[in-house]
Amino acid sequence: MGNAETLRRIADALDRLAPPRAATADPLAHPAYVWRGGALTAARSFVPLPIDRLVGIDAQKATLLANLRRLAAGHAAQDALLWGARGMGKSALVKAVVGAVQAEGGALALVEAGASEVGSLPALFAAIDGTARAFVIFVDDLGFDTAADARSLRSLLEGGAEARPDNARLVVTSNRRHLIPRNLADQEDAINQRDVIDDQLALADRFGLSLGFHALDQEGYLAIVRGYCQAEGLPFDAHDAVQWATRRGSRSGRVAWQYVTEVAGREGRAV
Repeated sequence: MGNAETLRRIADALDRLAPPRAATADPLAHPAYVWRGGALTAARSFVPLPIDRLVGIDAQKATLLANLRRLAAGHAAQDALLWGARGMGKSALVKAVVGAVQAEGGALALVEAGASEVGSLPALFAAIDGTARAFVIFVDDLGFDTAADARSLRSLLEGGAEARPDNARLVVTSNRRHLIPRNLADQEDAINQRDVIDDQLALADRFGLSLGFHALDQEGYLAIVRGYCQAEGLPFDAHDAVQWATRRGSRSGRVAWQYVTEVAGREGRAV
């Protein structure tokens, strides 16, 4: 067997072992997508919470809803950074607002992209540019491995050659107001620490909307639990709800929902 034939067989074997490239879904056909590996895939399930279930964040809800309504209508809209305390409904709010705009008939879809996919977003922008629909590019719990990743996102938001198209806006959640590299060496090794700080602020400033989410007091936590219990037809016990939060060492929307799930289980119910 000649060398050429051997190489051809090896190449054929590698082709068979390699997973096929995922087909890109129709960008007009689904309410939500996942961007992974350079392909747009329809989300298996998109069931956002009804927007009125989210309580205690009325100002953030109204602001994001107005912004995404404008995006769906083809009007000027902002990129948004949702930052603050864990478990306070940042991710749930993004999905609930997209669902609310869709329910109103808005031509809007959600595209969820992992933080590791930031570098491939120009390919996503090329895939949806010119589509007769608006897109929320949702990056949840964003952090960066290197300062270069942060600069890449900054370029996409504004001023870069591959900035996002007019029918797409980024909505990013983070536990920090100023998005910084997770790799501390990127900060500690900087020649000028002022430059590092300026880089962080320059990225955060690229978002036209910056919505803060803050830790709950007891009254706010109980209001969320009460709202969930009423919506699900479950008994509400303020003392028991407070004890649950005390054992968890946290009061948040996430803890409130976990408590409601516990109550539903005790009642022999599904939620």
